[in-house]
Amino acid sequence: MRVAPTAVPGAYVITPDRLADDRGTFHESLRTDLLAEAIGRPFLPRQINYSVSHRNVLRGLHGVALPPGQAKYVSCVRGALRDVIVDLRTGSPAFGTHAVTELDAESGRCLFIPEGVAHGFLSLADDTCICYVVSTTYVPGTQINIDPLDPDLDLPWGFTEPPLISDRDAGAASLRETLAAGVLAEWRG
Repeated sequence: MRVAPTAVPGAYVITPDRLADDRGTFHESLRTDLLAEAIGRPFLPRQINYSVSHRNVLRGLHGVALPPGQAKYVSCVRGALRDVIVDLRTGSPAFGTHAVTELDAESGRCLFIPEGVAHGFLSLADDTCICYVVSTTYVPGTQINIDPLDPDLDLPWGFTEPPLISDRDAGAASLRETLAAGVLAEWRG
């Protein structure tokens, strides 16, 4: 697998080496030893989540407060999606910087998202299934939700018609409001 940095420090795109023959293909989706080598620390999965979305569903931006924080290893196991991450670590030299990665089942491409970085995606196909391998279990009350359509972020979702978005995400606070609330993680360099 190949690991490449994104514009957001500590976030990486992982592209597997796919082996193909007459039967189909095979690839390793996650090798924690190779990921640890790339990110400079172990990634220990604690929970695995899935969501399934119709085309043009927008989910996010979501993060988890520190503590407990939550790193994510995201893959698309069916369909296709446009994944957007945003550096929300106060004091980060890249604060507010985003990275866009297209994930699809065909390529097997994955994304590692460190703690303190918000995540969202736009489903590009019906029945798109995304898998989240996460470093902490769900802790009620620690979620940070930011308006994915916040004009100050001006994220390049690329939808051509209004997306389907949950009431929770549509009513989420702006980045300015979230920053003023003092709930964002600090940059740890």
